[in-house]
Amino acid sequence: MAEPLLEAAGLSKRFGGVVATDRVSLAVQAGEIHAVIGPNGAGKTTLVAQLAGELASDAGRIRFAGEDVTTLPVHARAARGIARSFQITSIFRDLTALDNVALAIQARAGSSFRFWRDARRDQTLRDPALGVLSEVGLAERGHVRAANLAHGEQRQLELAMALATRPRLLLLDEPTAGMGPEESARMVALLRGLRGFHALLLVEHDMDAVFALADRITVLVYGRVIATGTPDEIVANPEVRQAYLGESETDGVAANAGG
Repeated sequence: MAEPLLEAAGLSKRFGGVVATDRVSLAVQAGEIHAVIGPNGAGKTTLVAQLAGELASDAGRIRFAGEDVTTLPVHARAARGIARSFQITSIFRDLTALDNVALAIQARAGSSFRFWRDARRDQTLRDPALGVLSEVGLAERGHVRAANLAHGEQRQLELAMALATRPRLLLLDEPTAGMGPEESARMVALLRGLRGFHALLLVEHDMDAVFALADRITVLVYGRVIATGTPDEIVANPEVRQAYLGESETDGVAANAGG
C-alpha cells in the first residue's frame, strides 16, 4: 500500500486530569473516506483539532504528504492542503453564499479578509466561487445571504468554503449535525461524490451516514483506538459491539456496511 496521505502516531492530549486522546494512531490514504466514531466524550473532536493544528499534542507525531507537520500552526497546515469544518456551522452570516466562497478563494491566494468588498467585484474570484457553489449544489443560491439559507444549505456552504481552498484532506466534524433525513441524504451524496478527489476524515454520529460513506472506520472509546477496519470488520468486531455500537444498532446498519 502507498504511503498514507495523513499518518498520526501516538497522539495524546490531556486537559488537567482528563485524558482526551490516549496514544491515538491512524492513517488516511489519498482519496479515502475514513470515519472516526465513538460515544460522547471519546475524544473525536479533540483528535480533529490536533490534526488541524488547533490543539498542540502532548505526545505523538503527525505526518502529512510525507512531511512532519506536528508543530505547524493551523495556517501552515491549511497551506499544505488540510481543511476542516466544524460541528457548529462557521460562515459569514451577513454575506451572500457567493461572497463567502470568494473570500475563501481570496484567503487561499494569500489576501486578507479585509478586502472582501473587492472580492465581490473580482471576476477571478467570483467565477471559481460560482464553480465551487455548483459542485455543492448551491449554484442557484449564490445571491442569498448565508443567514437566510436553510441549515442544510449552510452546511453545504461551509463545505464549499473548505473545497475552495483546494484541500488534499478534509477534516469534517459532524457534517450532518442538525439535519433532517432529506438534508442528511443530500450531504451524504455530496460527500460520496468527493471520494477519490479528496481524502476525508469524517467524525460523525449518524451511523447510516458513516456506513454509507466510509472506506475504513476507526473507533475511539475513552480516547483510545479500540478498532480500525472496513465497515464489515467494524460491524463484526465484538469489542466494538460491546463498547459502542451495541447489538441492535449494528444489526440496523449491517446492510449498509459495504457502502
